[in-house]
Amino acid sequence: MARKFIKKWMPDPARIKANPALHFLGDLLHDPNLFHLNRHSVSVAFFVGIFTAFLPIPGQMPLAALFALLARCNLPLSVALVWISNPLTIAPLFYATYKLGTVILQSPPVEFTIELSWTWFLQEFQHLWQPLVAGSLLCGLCFGGLGYITMQIFWRRQVLKNWQRRKRERAAKKKTPHS
Repeated sequence: MARKFIKKWMPDPARIKANPALHFLGDLLHDPNLFHLNRHSVSVAFFVGIFTAFLPIPGQMPLAALFALLARCNLPLSVALVWISNPLTIAPLFYATYKLGTVILQSPPVEFTIELSWTWFLQEFQHLWQPLVAGSLLCGLCFGGLGYITMQIFWRRQVLKNWQRRKRERAAKKKTPHS
């Protein structure tokens, strides 16, 4: 069940491998673990994708792909999960991680307003980056770990459920007379 549900949303591995923009990766994309849907590959992909989604940097998708290559987990799932931090969620997500970072580092929060300019970034970000990174790393580790554990439990429950269903079907089959 879990595999069927996830596979429905996954891109075709052959199309990804045939993409000319990814040829620089050479044989790395031919590792079968990058596209397998098993408990380990999916659970690690959840950790990688969610952890990367909390990193306050541009280029989260390529970074998630790199982490997936290094961890040899499901590549498309790792990259897709980065979209937890999307244009609608990124501001509240990073504000919350900044506030958590100020608590962790025991530093007073800095009052600021966000302007989308290089001047603001160069002047203000130097005061914000340490709490932001600390909170983001902690949230990434915690929520990534929670995603990993959740997928392990979900997958295991689905396997047990399927075993029980097959056991009932075999028992019912034995009870019916063969003609």
